[in-house]
Amino acid sequence: MNISSKLPNVKTTIFTVMGTLAYKHNAINLSQGFPDFKSDQKLIDLVSKAMNSGYNQYAPMPGILEIRVAISKKFELLYNASYHPETEITVTAGATQAIYTIISSFIRENDEVIIFRPAYDCYEPTIELNGGKTISIQLEAPDYSVNWESVKQKINDKTKMIIINTPQNPSGTIFSEADMLQLQQLTKGTNIIVLSDEVYEHIIFDGEKHQSVCLFSNLKSRSFITASFGKTFHNTGWKMGYCCAPKELMDEFKKVHQFNVFCVNHPLQKALAEYLQEPNHYLELSEFYQDKRDLFLNLIKDSRFKFTASKGTYFQGLDYSKITLENDLDFAKRLTIEQGIASIPISVFNENNLDNKMLRFCFAKTDDTLKKAAEILNKI
Repeated sequence: MNISSKLPNVKTTIFTVMGTLAYKHNAINLSQGFPDFKSDQKLIDLVSKAMNSGYNQYAPMPGILEIRVAISKKFELLYNASYHPETEITVTAGATQAIYTIISSFIRENDEVIIFRPAYDCYEPTIELNGGKTISIQLEAPDYSVNWESVKQKINDKTKMIIINTPQNPSGTIFSEADMLQLQQLTKGTNIIVLSDEVYEHIIFDGEKHQSVCLFSNLKSRSFITASFGKTFHNTGWKMGYCCAPKELMDEFKKVHQFNVFCVNHPLQKALAEYLQEPNHYLELSEFYQDKRDLFLNLIKDSRFKFTASKGTYFQGLDYSKITLENDLDFAKRLTIEQGIASIPISVFNENNLDNKMLRFCFAKTDDTLKKAAEILNKI
């Protein structure tokens, strides 16, 4: 067959490349963003309870009402924001499915979508599959701050969507209140939809406040929020997330969602609905991960790596420019093969693979794993 690929430039993801390399060489894997410790046994028991109670058939298309009510109450508690559980919340097969469905619901041929790089790698291929054009705003290491004048210059009549990610993977930075006000001002009075990827909303450090789009009335009126139970409750393999948006936007989302996955895992929804009744299950997450970040950075403070402490997510960028000037992908592979520690080269998330000599390390690991990793990094 003569096959014409719709994604001719897409290759195996860097996560697969580095994960496979780590497995092959028995390296400590700080590349992929998943914890190496268990979920709360209470949550696992709730899943078993739901399965044994017969919740094993199709769930309602937008999710069971109990979990949508629980999500709605969470937004009221954290942000004093209102999302109607029946019309403005949909449970999804992870945040990536939500992002794919949002873009597919609104982006047509030649529509332009602004993203900020380094950017999570699912955005651009989805835009491309739907005939859209990605407009990149490259953020520069180490602070990765947004030049809003540059954003203003990129906006035109073809701009259909702006995608933001805060706290941001892979940089570990956050959008400030001033950033959100700038975004609100630039999109006010337009037909631009904002897709706000907030999967790390509960992992933010040093007393900072997560600046969700729902805190800003005009932004909220034009925005989707995507979120991840997998990131929040240490079970990324469950692939459970959700999205929120005003009814007129969510109505369009559901049209695509019903033919994409229709509905998602029923017993997990039952379990999470009950688990969310205790807010401390997510409110204590920032402190938990800040302790891990601080441990990791304290352990490597005398190494030859340079760093600015991550402000959110469970990722830390390390600048290796004092060690070598080799390409970050080559260096990441060499560290995995020769030193036994795997990371992610940040250039793969940048425009034209801009190489700032930065590697991303995941610190969602046991203290013992972090100590072993630090021992290796300190010898490099």
